[in-house]
Amino acid sequence: QVQLVESGGGLVQEGGSLRLSCAASGRTFSSYSMGWFRQTPGKEREFVAAISWSGGTIFYADFAKGRFTLSRDHAKNRVYLQMNSLKPGDTAVYYCAASELAYDITYYGRYNFWGQGTQVTVSS
Repeated sequence: QVQLVESGGGLVQEGGSLRLSCAASGRTFSSYSMGWFRQTPGKEREFVAAISWSGGTIFYADFAKGRFTLSRDHAKNRVYLQMNSLKPGDTAVYYCAASELAYDITYYGRYNFWGQGTQVTVSS
Protein backbone atom coordinates (compact mmCIF):
# COMPACT_ATOMS: atom_id res chain seq x y z
CA GLN A 1 0.00 0.00 0.00
CA VAL A 2 1.09 3.51 -0.80
CA GLN A 3 -0.55 6.67 0.47
CA LEU A 4 0.01 9.86 -1.48
CA VAL A 5 -0.46 13.45 -0.37
CA GLU A 6 -0.08 16.33 -2.80
CA SER A 7 0.77 19.89 -1.89
CA GLY A 8 1.96 23.08 -3.54
CA GLY A 9 -1.09 24.03 -5.53
CA GLY A 10 -2.56 27.50 -5.47
CA LEU A 11 -3.40 30.61 -7.43
CA VAL A 12 -0.77 32.06 -9.72
CA GLN A 13 -0.75 34.61 -12.53
CA GLU A 14 -0.12 33.63 -16.12
CA GLY A 15 3.59 33.15 -16.70
CA GLY A 16 4.21 32.25 -13.09
CA SER A 17 5.52 29.07 -11.51
CA LEU A 18 4.43 26.48 -9.00
CA ARG A 19 6.13 23.45 -7.56
CA LEU A 20 3.87 20.55 -6.72
CA SER A 21 5.05 17.98 -4.23
CA CYS A 22 3.79 14.47 -3.64
CA ALA A 23 4.69 12.78 -0.37
CA ALA A 24 4.47 9.00 -0.38
CA SER A 25 4.24 6.67 2.56
CA GLY A 26 5.42 3.09 2.51
CA ARG A 27 8.77 1.44 2.38
CA THR A 28 8.43 0.37 -1.24
CA PHE A 29 8.10 3.85 -2.73
CA SER A 30 11.27 3.37 -4.74
CA SER A 31 9.76 0.43 -6.61
CA TYR A 32 6.81 2.41 -8.02
CA SER A 33 6.55 4.40 -11.17
CA MET A 34 5.07 7.80 -10.33
CA GLY A 35 2.87 10.05 -12.38
CA TRP A 36 1.00 13.33 -12.38
CA PHE A 37 -2.39 13.75 -13.97
CA ARG A 38 -4.79 16.64 -14.06
CA GLN A 39 -8.52 17.00 -14.39
CA THR A 40 -11.04 19.74 -14.98
CA PRO A 41 -14.80 19.44 -14.49
CA GLY A 42 -16.50 17.43 -17.21
CA LYS A 43 -13.25 16.17 -18.70
CA GLU A 44 -11.29 12.97 -18.40
CA ARG A 45 -8.18 12.76 -16.32
CA GLU A 46 -5.26 13.93 -18.44
CA PHE A 47 -1.67 12.72 -18.35
CA VAL A 48 0.91 15.34 -17.39
CA ALA A 49 4.18 13.54 -16.63
CA ALA A 50 5.50 10.23 -15.34
CA ILE A 51 8.79 8.92 -14.03
CA SER A 52 10.11 5.38 -13.77
CA TRP A 53 11.01 3.79 -10.45
CA SER A 54 14.69 4.54 -11.04
CA GLY A 55 14.10 8.05 -12.26
CA GLY A 56 15.97 7.18 -15.42
CA THR A 57 12.97 7.51 -17.72
CA ILE A 58 10.62 10.47 -17.73
CA PHE A 59 7.62 11.08 -19.97
CA TYR A 60 5.87 14.38 -20.55
CA ALA A 61 2.65 15.32 -22.24
CA ASP A 62 3.25 17.56 -25.23
CA PHE A 63 1.81 20.57 -23.42
CA ALA A 64 4.24 19.99 -20.56
CA LYS A 65 7.44 19.65 -22.55
CA GLY A 66 9.77 22.56 -22.01
CA ARG A 67 7.67 24.01 -19.19
CA PHE A 68 7.29 21.26 -16.59
CA THR A 69 10.01 19.21 -14.91
CA LEU A 70 9.36 16.00 -13.00
CA SER A 71 11.77 14.58 -10.47
CA ARG A 72 11.81 12.19 -7.54
CA ASP A 73 13.76 11.98 -4.32
CA HIS A 74 13.97 8.43 -2.98
CA ALA A 75 15.50 9.53 0.31
CA LYS A 76 12.52 11.77 1.02
CA ASN A 77 9.87 9.57 -0.63
CA ARG A 78 8.76 12.51 -2.70
CA VAL A 79 8.00 13.38 -6.27
CA TYR A 80 8.12 16.95 -7.51
CA LEU A 81 6.52 18.66 -10.48
CA GLN A 82 8.05 22.03 -11.25
CA MET A 83 5.70 24.01 -13.46
CA ASN A 84 6.92 27.15 -15.20
CA SER A 85 5.37 29.55 -17.69
CA LEU A 86 1.93 28.58 -16.51
CA LYS A 87 -1.08 29.33 -18.66
CA PRO A 88 -4.79 29.61 -17.84
CA GLY A 89 -5.26 26.32 -19.68
CA ASP A 90 -3.18 24.64 -16.98
CA THR A 91 -5.90 25.32 -14.45
CA ALA A 92 -7.00 21.96 -13.04
CA VAL A 93 -6.86 19.64 -10.07
CA TYR A 94 -3.51 17.88 -10.19
CA TYR A 95 -3.24 14.32 -8.93
CA CYS A 96 -0.19 12.31 -7.98
CA ALA A 97 -0.34 8.57 -8.64
CA ALA A 98 1.76 5.46 -8.10
CA SER A 99 1.97 2.48 -10.39
CA GLU A 100 3.36 -0.99 -9.79
CA LEU A 101 4.01 -1.24 -13.51
CA ALA A 102 6.98 -0.05 -15.52
CA TYR A 103 5.16 0.28 -18.85
CA ASP A 104 2.27 2.32 -20.21
CA ILE A 105 2.72 4.74 -17.36
CA THR A 106 1.28 7.58 -19.39
CA TYR A 107 -2.13 5.91 -19.06
CA TYR A 108 -4.11 6.62 -15.90
CA GLY A 109 -5.51 3.08 -15.88
CA ARG A 110 -2.05 1.72 -15.00
CA TYR A 111 -2.00 3.42 -11.63
CA ASN A 112 -2.94 1.67 -8.40
CA PHE A 113 -2.81 4.51 -5.90
CA TRP A 114 -3.93 8.13 -6.07
CA GLY A 115 -3.65 11.21 -3.94
CA GLN A 116 -6.53 13.51 -3.13
CA GLY A 117 -5.43 16.17 -5.60
CA THR A 118 -4.31 19.76 -5.34
CA GLN A 119 -5.94 22.70 -7.11
CA VAL A 120 -3.89 24.79 -9.51
CA THR A 121 -5.48 27.99 -10.78
CA VAL A 122 -3.76 30.23 -13.31
CA SER A 123 -5.27 33.65 -13.82
CA SER A 124 -4.84 35.70 -17.00
